[in-house]
Amino acid sequence: MAITNFSDDQVIQAIQSSGSMDKASRMLNIDISALYKRRRRIEHKTKQKIEAPQAEKNNQYAHFQISLTHPHSNNLGILNGTVIVFSDAHFWPGIHSTAYRGLLWAIKELKPNVVIANGDIFDGAGISRHPRIGWSKAPTVIEELKACTLAMGEIEETAKKARHNVKLIWPLGNHDARFETFLAANAPQYEQVKGFSLKDHFLSWEPCWSVWLNESTVVKHRFKGGIHATHNNTMWAGTNIVTGHLHSLKVTPFSDYNGVRYGIDTGTLAEPYGPQFEDYTEKGPLNWRSGFAVLNFHNGKLLLPELVTTHGPDSIEFRGRVIPLT
Repeated sequence: MAITNFSDDQVIQAIQSSGSMDKASRMLNIDISALYKRRRRIEHKTKQKIEAPQAEKNNQYAHFQISLTHPHSNNLGILNGTVIVFSDAHFWPGIHSTAYRGLLWAIKELKPNVVIANGDIFDGAGISRHPRIGWSKAPTVIEELKACTLAMGEIEETAKKARHNVKLIWPLGNHDARFETFLAANAPQYEQVKGFSLKDHFLSWEPCWSVWLNESTVVKHRFKGGIHATHNNTMWAGTNIVTGHLHSLKVTPFSDYNGVRYGIDTGTLAEPYGPQFEDYTEKGPLNWRSGFAVLNFHNGKLLLPELVTTHGPDSIEFRGRVIPLT
């Protein structure tokens, strides 16, 4: 049913009685992004905040459990501030990419309110559903896990030094899911044993499927595919949407009667021609870019998203400058 078929009072009652925006959207049988927009218009008209009491009371990030229930997302309610989003790090033993070092620099300089690892921090090459290519040698799970722990720990430490109340969020990626998918298929008897979920190894990072930064911007690992993904993502989502997965690192604006919104791809934190990818891409030319995204909000509105990209082996590009990394 269309959101316009409901009165303001019906919308308010659904939000307040259901306890969450997600449940209210199901109760009204309408798209959740349309419900967020309608709530924002009602709040602007009435000058009053409409809250879902139970959701506000429980204000926790849902953990993902692949073999159990998938979580819903929370709304962080960011009005003003900075969010840094990186994705597809595919951390590999012994490698710290230029974009990774640039991320640490950006966190120190920009002091973001939130840092989001938007999926695929873990590669899982040794437990992939895809067959081994020739006699290629992939790192073991423990070698990859140590590389991820080291890198995520350094990002966490840098972020907490830059801002004491920084939020660390981690939407699940399809490569991250390999960790538990393999165990669920081969050792189901160990379900819920500590350490058998990837999240058990990154306790400071709040795991989820997606997170709403505010009512107009959502971050999740993937949505649509193909070279026009960023366009299709925001067109179909009806809101600003930040994704990874495709390694393309780009921003696509989309305009309609509701204004301008953005589809953002956060690229890859890894080197596009790194060892993680060279076998299955056969070292072919890749339309991938290494970097991450910086999102700035003013009065709840997302300003033109900024991208940080690698310039050379020891430098990054940002805001018209080439920044050396020491």
